Amino acid sequence: MDPETPIESMNTLTLADFRPEHLPGALRLVAEARWPHRAEDLAFFLRLSRGIVALDGGQVVGTTLLTRFGPVAVMSMIVVDARLRGRGIGRRMMEQVMAGAAVAELRLVATEEGRPLYEKLGFAVTGEIVQHQGIAAPQAADLPSGDVSWVDGAEREALLPAIAALDAEAAQADRASLVSALAGAGRIAVLRRRGAPAGYLALRAFGRGDVAGPVVAPDRPGAEALLSAALAACEGRFLRIDTPAETGLGDWLAARGLAHAGGGLAMRRGAPALPAPQTHHLFALAAQALG
Repeated sequence: MDPETPIESMNTLTLADFRPEHLPGALRLVAEARWPHRAEDLAFFLRLSRGIVALDGGQVVGTTLLTRFGPVAVMSMIVVDARLRGRGIGRRMMEQVMAGAAVAELRLVATEEGRPLYEKLGFAVTGEIVQHQGIAAPQAADLPSGDVSWVDGAEREALLPAIAALDAEAAQADRASLVSALAGAGRIAVLRRRGAPAGYLALRAFGRGDVAGPVVAPDRPGAEALLSAALAACEGRFLRIDTPAETGLGDWLAARGLAHAGGGLAMRRGAPALPAPQTHHLFALAAQALG
């Protein structure tokens, strides 16, 4: 088949809703793209999302997901079988998902390879996401602050509404569903100021080890205190953190064993009419797929 053959002339290709039975095929594409996701990671994303798969004779040859957080949605897992790239499959999947999104703002984290397609679809670059990973090596001065503690059980459940409110302000999106899912999938650390919750961090298994994020805090010292708790919990183990470049945490993370290992471009299409004022900020993502 000619590499420029458009999707319309590929008679065996169909688009369908992304369902759990498609996860093994999606995992094959992820492995081909050399992404680190496990089957459990894809299943976690799918539980929070809806999506489209491209099927060629029943085989999954493309995927995309859309995760809705109130008036904002995040697009992710946009991947096409290497043999079929350049035929419009990715664009068709994205257009179908976006057509039913009904949100004011769409976000995604792009590779440079994917950037031209997303710009054609109306997305613009808003920032850079820097991936840091390696064997966690906290420094002696990084002992977790007394203002940071891990919470679980009834205490965690009681704090979830306050955590979700902090997250919504930092992310400029209603991500209560994500906060609840993260609490069920891993551990939550809370930063307190004057006795009240002022930030949080989620830590869970992901890819080659663990991922720390989101990290929400009012300032960089608060973010570093939360990250110190994650570093201590993961000492000697593989840890990944995806942080917006503007946080300036790169050198701090690298000094603690988490080297710069790539990243992506934060992109957006549309925007809320009246962005809320922020006193809390997002210092690390839950995942590039979730923002």
